[in-house]
Amino acid sequence: MGSAVNFASILVLAGGLSMDAAAVSATRGLAVPRVTLRHALMVATFFGGAQALMPLGGWAVGRSVGPLVSRWDHWIAFALMGGIGAKMLWESRSAGEVEGRAAGDPFGLRVMFLLAIATSIDALAAGVTLPMLDAPIVLSLVTIGVTTAALSVLGLFAGRRFGALLGRRLDAVGGLALIGLGSKILVEHLRAG
Repeated sequence: MGSAVNFASILVLAGGLSMDAAAVSATRGLAVPRVTLRHALMVATFFGGAQALMPLGGWAVGRSVGPLVSRWDHWIAFALMGGIGAKMLWESRSAGEVEGRAAGDPFGLRVMFLLAIATSIDALAAGVTLPMLDAPIVLSLVTIGVTTAALSVLGLFAGRRFGALLGRRLDAVGGLALIGLGSKILVEHLRAG
């Protein structure tokens, strides 16, 4: 019974941690005319991988640094997502549809890396809580990573499907979504604190 409760706690944690990555994956789906296998593998690898590795960092660093990270994680996520969102807005405003798409790859390694870090900062702090759940570290990391990867791919396809209804200037919608998500993270943490 105890292990089932622990696994249920891990699943709830994994689901909560993966929501930001799924939402950001949806913005990636908005930015392309067609979702390919490469796109799905990119969001699964970057977001699932970052969400799986960050708790390991929290676990390793321990409680001494945990409170410091939890005090600043919302500001870091806000700055990264806001900056990337503002860049997307600028590019959608200053370049034509074809030029804008050719000029910047929404699945570029740098962009994907920054988004993966921004969406997984909370997972670093969450890693400190895994011992409190009496959660096995390997099972926890695999569950968090696989859950995030799966929900990110679903978000990618949902974003593309919704994007087909919107037509042109999808980068602006994606930029606004990233800024909104970063702002939401910031406001939720400031209210809680």
